[in-house]
Amino acid sequence: MDLGLQGKVVLVTGGSRGIGHAIAVQCAIEGADVAICARTEAGLTDALDLLRTQGTRVFGHIADVTRSDEVTRLLRTSAEALGGIDILIDNVGGSEGKGLIGSTDEEWMRTFDLNVLHAVRISRAVIPYMQQRGGGSIVIISSISGYKPSPSVQYGSAKAAEIFLSSALALELGPLQIRINTVCPGSTLFPGGGWGRYQQRHPEHFEQFQREEFPLGRLATPEEIARVVAFVASPAGGWINGAMIPVDGGQQHPSAFQRGPIWK
Repeated sequence: MDLGLQGKVVLVTGGSRGIGHAIAVQCAIEGADVAICARTEAGLTDALDLLRTQGTRVFGHIADVTRSDEVTRLLRTSAEALGGIDILIDNVGGSEGKGLIGSTDEEWMRTFDLNVLHAVRISRAVIPYMQQRGGGSIVIISSISGYKPSPSVQYGSAKAAEIFLSSALALELGPLQIRINTVCPGSTLFPGGGWGRYQQRHPEHFEQFQREEFPLGRLATPEEIARVVAFVASPAGGWINGAMIPVDGGQQHPSAFQRGPIWK
């Protein structure tokens, strides 16, 4: 299927590794010009080298997406380098603190800043660039933790807020011909990622988690998430708007620390 991404400009936040990088690569494979940001130059350089092998134009920028001035600079330099912005993938996320009792107000604020406010901040700032192109598409990368409870209470709360955010913004931005959707990945395994580290530290618990929680008997790959995101973001998915799209393989619980002996 031709997704209609040839000649489009896609910006992916947190595009240097994991799911974000797989999304950037998939969009480049489909013919899009791709801009990514990361927090460090080392990770950004390696990611750009791989993206260039796809034969499209690429651009990278070091940015902290929790700072409005750096978000403004990221959008401006990306648009200048690639000629505009058609598609935004809000991929940056993370969490601080452990549960309600073991976390501070500051850790909750930083978690919401990195997830929800990052999406608010950059989605607001990209609107003028998309209006210059006659419209656009935004995809927020949330998580199944946003609607399947787990011990990661502040992370799940932030991801639930992202899901609501996209559905509400679909109403506000629709008249501007800007679509917005949320893709909710399940647990995803890649080298250097959280689940990769957990697999190395607790191989028996990891195998139990994989066996009990996944009907297909394994975690997702970043590429499986990326193909769905590319479709939803693209013109081929042009009638998808305000949707929450799970990509979890039928996963039951989002955490290996959910119950029973895995708690130990």
